[in-house]
Amino acid sequence: MTFNTKLLLAICCVALVFTLVSANISQAEINGFLEEHNKARKEYAQEYANKRVDDCAMEHSRGRWGENLTSGDGMTGAAGTKYWVTEKEFYDPKSNKCVKEECGHYLAVIWGKTTEVGCGISKCKDGKNYIVCSYDPMYQPEDERPY
Repeated sequence: MTFNTKLLLAICCVALVFTLVSANISQAEINGFLEEHNKARKEYAQEYANKRVDDCAMEHSRGRWGENLTSGDGMTGAAGTKYWVTEKEFYDPKSNKCVKEECGHYLAVIWGKTTEVGCGISKCKDGKNYIVCSYDPMYQPEDERPY
């Protein structure tokens, strides 16, 4: 099983940089914090990905977190995230709304108030990889800009 830790580190670094900017902490210490947090955060996402092995259904877990799902032959965490980000073209920052198509997956990826991200990947019985990423807090589009 592969897992794109670089993606999670990049996302979490943004949140931690603001917290740790005045602290005298080495990059190795910061990476240690991130690595251990990411291990804990991905547990829920991985458990849900494992539950979808039989059917690979694009059904949300209905948990307390925001959630992005995708699947595909050889799909990786990086490819899944890039797929969600393709929705950027459907987001109109002036009106703060999606236009023509769905853009919620993109907004979940970039939302500035997200402080925790956990992702999991499993191989379904049909051979496709199933990817789930959970975001806390969940993106709330009403009257708020994503960044």
